[in-house]
Amino acid sequence: VWPTSWTTKAQLPNSERPGIGGGRHATLPGVHVCVYCGSSPGFDPVYREAAAALGAGLAEAGHALVYGGGHVGLMGAVADAVLAGGGEVVGVIPEALRALELAHPGLTELVVTGSMHERKAIMVERSDAFVALPGGYGTFDELFETLTWLQLGIHAKPIVLLDVDGFFEPLVALADRAVAAGFLKPVHREAARRAGSVREVLALLAEPTPPPQPKWLDVRP
Repeated sequence: VWPTSWTTKAQLPNSERPGIGGGRHATLPGVHVCVYCGSSPGFDPVYREAAAALGAGLAEAGHALVYGGGHVGLMGAVADAVLAGGGEVVGVIPEALRALELAHPGLTELVVTGSMHERKAIMVERSDAFVALPGGYGTFDELFETLTWLQLGIHAKPIVLLDVDGFFEPLVALADRAVAAGFLKPVHREAARRAGSVREVLALLAEPTPPPQPKWLDVRP
């Protein structure tokens, strides 16, 4: 169960985030947090509960939501919770999905794009930080592209995994395997920080990201 007490705003110092492509610090009001999550609800109700708790927490903290624009699954749950809390929600959806009537009808702003690639680029551009909830291939794609851009120094924005019921444990194990095999630096392995509650998500979003380092293991920083 995801209690509403976990949505309390983290009380951390205010400051601007430095770095290439850095966003505004996540304790400042008006920060835009991008949430990647499934367009399905999942079989266990805990996933939808976590999405709703995250949305309520973002609204309470004064943060705006940027997400994929849908009204279904965990996407709809997090958007509805932010809106119910009086928060701002920016949806970004390709025309092909909007045409299938999957777009949320009650958003603060709906951006319609010509392609999935444009959608992802706009979501990153419009966001100061990122949170991943459980999902499928689309969620993994968005998460890994955002991690790759951080690894390459294209942005310096925090990325947090809300690890509902251990959902991301296999992904973390895969990253550990990549480190052990010499394909990923430990500092980049740590770029995706795991949180077990909404309170922890908000605290991690306020922490600075490490300074950019070359991704290639045979190149000295």
